Amino acid sequence: MSDIEEAITRALHEEWARVVAGLTRRFGDLDIAEEAAAEAFATAVERWPADGVPPNPGAWLTTTANRKAIDRIRRENKRDDKHKEAQMVYDDDPPEPLGVIDDDRLRLIFTCCHPALAMESRLALTLRMVGGLTVPEIAHAFLATEAATGQRITRAKAKIKAARIPYRMPSAEDLPARVTGVLVVLFLVFNEGYLATGAGTDPVRSDLTAEAIRLTRLIRALLPEDGEVAGLLALMLLIEARQPARVSATGELVALDEQDRGAWDEELIAEGHQLVRERLVAGVAPGRYQILAAINAVHTSARDMRDTDWSQILALYDQLVRLDPSPIVALNRAIALAELDGPEVALAAVERLEDKLGGYHAYHVTRADLLRRQGRSQESRGAYDRAIELAGNTAETAYLTRRRDQLR
Repeated sequence: MSDIEEAITRALHEEWARVVAGLTRRFGDLDIAEEAAAEAFATAVERWPADGVPPNPGAWLTTTANRKAIDRIRRENKRDDKHKEAQMVYDDDPPEPLGVIDDDRLRLIFTCCHPALAMESRLALTLRMVGGLTVPEIAHAFLATEAATGQRITRAKAKIKAARIPYRMPSAEDLPARVTGVLVVLFLVFNEGYLATGAGTDPVRSDLTAEAIRLTRLIRALLPEDGEVAGLLALMLLIEARQPARVSATGELVALDEQDRGAWDEELIAEGHQLVRERLVAGVAPGRYQILAAINAVHTSARDMRDTDWSQILALYDQLVRLDPSPIVALNRAIALAELDGPEVALAAVERLEDKLGGYHAYHVTRADLLRRQGRSQESRGAYDRAIELAGNTAETAYLTRRRDQLR
């Protein structure tokens, strides 16, 4: 990647949320904000290679995006009220108060996670507008088709316009009603970074995982008594701690049982364990993220895969199933079940999920491994083939291909 490409990528990551937030405040229209920002970045891609990167890329992008927004308003013949509103760009009035949230990106996430929208719609819209995920990446996160995901985002924007939902900056009183959706958004962004699905991307996108952790830390400062915020932060830290050992020097994914645990980040593990202990001492019934964090705390406490307390992990999954009886939770529970009751029992539990997870690559990965452990090589090979077909990550594809080719 050239220096110009790196500068553009960095500007997109650092400035996108701020530019979109500013345009949304000024024009009150998500479509205008998103399209004007996109045009500004496209202009940067076109001009910066010839003109050089400006001294202040953020200011350049903001100015360009504002002009693009004004041009669009003029083209749509909304010169009266909208044109007057557009002139605010050049007003000398002080900016409006930013509210309780100082961070532009986090403020915009809370703004987009409006309770008037259905949860799935607000999540998809926020992931697209603020998280920077593509429609295919969002579709993968929801186990949905790209067409359905695109329609969901379009309908969310249409409802905002039709219902005239105000996109004002959230107050402190708004945060508890919106935090659940915000946490889901950050968890999905983190997951995309942890194992990227976008074509042509790096297998691990540290920019996404780092940003998700940074924003979750900010939410914890805003809502220090919220157990699920602490749980999500602990979960992210404990997963991120394993990142140095997850991809080999040859670019192949390294499974948990093959990882060099000495390469794990001990500071992140210690911080994650401390958060888990704090929630246990609180004596409050844990939520989904707190249980997932506890499961990862058990994994990261074991010095060797053979030392893993699988009975405790299975008990935690049993607790999680009662809160979240989703097929993905059931799939992960079956992996723990295999370690205690054997692959035959686990495979029976996994195959009951085929109707719901038949298009999910992790289902076929799990099934392939359980069949391999039973010596059913031909069936295992077929499951690996299906997993490779569905996997969207080069590192994971390399790992699955090697595992398949080892079968006799």
